[in-house]
Amino acid sequence: MTTKKAWAVWKGGIRDGGGTISTETGVLKEAPYGFKARFENGKGTNPEELIGAAHAGCFSMALSLMLGEAGLTPEKIETHADVTLDKVGEDFEITASHLTVAAKIPGADKTKFEEIANKAKMGCPVSKLLKAKITMDARLES
Repeated sequence: MTTKKAWAVWKGGIRDGGGTISTETGVLKEAPYGFKARFENGKGTNPEELIGAAHAGCFSMALSLMLGEAGLTPEKIETHADVTLDKVGEDFEITASHLTVAAKIPGADKTKFEEIANKAKMGCPVSKLLKAKITMDARLES
């Protein structure tokens, strides 16, 4: 089992507040995020953008692995993820993640590539996340 850590600190109300997101690797170190970055194209990042980056990266790695298992080595895999946040009733939900993939793979044919890409789409751990068990430790500080 591998556990990776990230954390967020938020201060203030939803519209006037703001926060930072960090990862234990230091790739993100107090990266700003907030309402404007999420809903109004303001500066900073947002959860959907980070999920998109994670999904694109995870899928590309899974595709590379599965291509290798089929005896194919990609020269390049470029994956874009469009993550959709919709208002559903009174709540917001992430309703979709659309992957757009362009790959250069010597010796691959279209049928085999599509078969392996579909397998990677379903098998990548981030794709499976929506079905994951979610646990939480919640602590109220005074």
